[in-house]
Parts: sequence; C-alpha cells; structure tokens
Amino acid sequence: MLLIFRYFLLACHFVISSLVGFSIIIFRPFHHSNSRILAQIYSQIGRRIIGLKIEHHNSEIMKNHEACVVVANHQSNWDLFVVGSIVPKRMVSLGKKSLKWMPFFGQVYWLGGNILVDRGNRKQAMEAMETTKKALTTKDTSIWFFAEGTRNHGKNMLPFKKGAFVTAVNAGVPILPVCASSYLEGFSLDQWDNGTAHITVLEPIETKDLTLDDVDQLMLDTHLAMMEGIREMDAKARKSNAA
Repeated sequence: MLLIFRYFLLACHFVISSLVGFSIIIFRPFHHSNSRILAQIYSQIGRRIIGLKIEHHNSEIMKNHEACVVVANHQSNWDLFVVGSIVPKRMVSLGKKSLKWMPFFGQVYWLGGNILVDRGNRKQAMEAMETTKKALTTKDTSIWFFAEGTRNHGKNMLPFKKGAFVTAVNAGVPILPVCASSYLEGFSLDQWDNGTAHITVLEPIETKDLTLDDVDQLMLDTHLAMMEGIREMDAKARKSNAA
C-alpha cells in the first residue's frame, strides 16, 4: 500500500514541479542558474516522499569555487532528489539528447539551459564539448557530469568516460569531485524510513598544467579519490546505523 501511495505522490510531484519550473524558466530560458532552481524544486519534496534524509559535507567548497567541471557518481534516477540538493548557482549539466522528448521534465531540462548531447553523432558531440568549453571559460558557469555515463545501481562506480576530463583540460578548469554514499543499500519505497544519503565534496583537482596526454591519469586519480570518499561515507553510515 505504501509503495502505491508513494508512486502516486511521486507522479503528482513530478508533474506539478515540472509545471512550476516551467512557469519560472519560461521568463528566463537558458539562464545559467535555472538548473539550481529546478534541482531544488524537484529535490526538496522528492526526497521526503521517498523517505530519504540528506547530509552535506564540505559543501562550502562548491559554493565558494570558481568555474569548474563537477564529476559525480550516478547510482539511480533518485539522484535527482539526492545530488539535486547540492547544485550551486551558475551550474548546468550535460545530458542525453533523448531527455528533450521526455514529457514535462525533458522540456524543462532543455529550457533550464542544460546541454544535450547526441552520443551517437560524433559531430554533434564535439559541438557540445565546444559549448561546454565556452560556458566554462567565458560565462563563468560550471558543468555537471555523471562521468560514468550511466547508472551503476548502487554498486561500485563504473569506469569513467573521457568527456568531463577532456573538457576540463581543454578549458583549464579544475575537476570538482562530488560523492554520494551508497544510499541504495536497503532502500525500498515500501518502507517509511530509507535512512540518510551523505554527499561529500572533495578538494578540487587542478588541470591548468595538464595536456590531453594526461587525461587517462586524471581520470584514474579522480576515480580513486571518489571511491575512497564513498567507502569512508559508507563505513560511517553503517557504524551510525549499528549504534
């Protein structure tokens, strides 16, 4: 019964939030801070509906930082409610072109100023990379990447795709790793309390003196740092739950 009730609430929330978001961004389409407004609209109520609390760690690093490439782990569709709670001002994300045709959300996502990429079209993908570079270097806007390229379903992080790291090196901006704990462990819409998801912002990784030859090592260093951050958060969460 709880499962059905939650799906009903989520459907209502999704439609209403999309309409509210649309009514705001239609007056300032493609504005660099639309993504933050949309993320907050979806996250504030959404995470309560699914019974998940959120704790931020080191979030001041993101709030006070210059334009950068944010690299985050991607566990599930619930990430919209989880990491959406920490999106700062002047931030856009990179998403699949197919999102544009998703009812309600797709149109809002596009008008929100986010960058859509057709991964099967190399020319369009390169044009999107050039757009991200301009946003980073001339508009003081940061770009959010789920660098795994797909959801890992709460298991270990998948290998990273190169796009985020090539973009950062080409623009000469830092990589800012953002880690979400493994909140899918024991998660179920059929239970009231799904515990706490922890989000940690790690120290930025500079790229100013790097070239494209350094991208593979940059990917590896970022992946290792994030895996360690996730392990630490998961260990603390298990210890707290056991207490």
